[in-house]
Amino acid sequence: MLTVGLTGGIGAGKSEVSRLLVECGAVLIDADRIAREVVAPGTPGLAAVVEAFGEDVLVGDGSLDRPKLGSIVFADPEKLAALNAIVHPLVGARSRELEQSAAEDAVVVHDVPLLTENGLASLYDVVVVVDADPATQLDRLVRLRGMNEQDARARMAAQATREQRREIADVVIDNDVPLEELRHRVREVWAELARRAHAE
Repeated sequence: MLTVGLTGGIGAGKSEVSRLLVECGAVLIDADRIAREVVAPGTPGLAAVVEAFGEDVLVGDGSLDRPKLGSIVFADPEKLAALNAIVHPLVGARSRELEQSAAEDAVVVHDVPLLTENGLASLYDVVVVVDADPATQLDRLVRLRGMNEQDARARMAAQATREQRREIADVVIDNDVPLEELRHRVREVWAELARRAHAE
């Protein structure tokens, strides 16, 4: 098995690359999706969040009010740390379960947005960074995700720099290119990852 940490700045196109890797045969473990699952209604994770932050972080159907919780934790580093202390261990445990259920010769891609920021590079056999020019990122966030420019710039500024991400990369996938070119590059990377997985 080969474990791959996939990361990239917001708007760099990491989701597209993970989709293409899955097309090639990768097993995808998506940290964001798992983070939502572990605080779904009825989970111990949600109960712990409510215990820490109160019933006000729930909406009428008993699910988590993400915007409300976000407005609380992003304004207070201590509260953000408290939330992370609840969610991160649950995400880690679920990720390990999914990884252990993969085939012995699988290429397991962990899609981890904050891999660089949280110093997680050493957890993976290979780190793949999806890279794009900041102007490209900004354009995608405004044009495709409907963010206003100020919010988009703030989200970009809150993440690791392009240079910091490239420093930890074993492989860089340039995503300032048309989709067909990106697909070709991902296939090249996949061929190398699959070769390494079978050699492990």
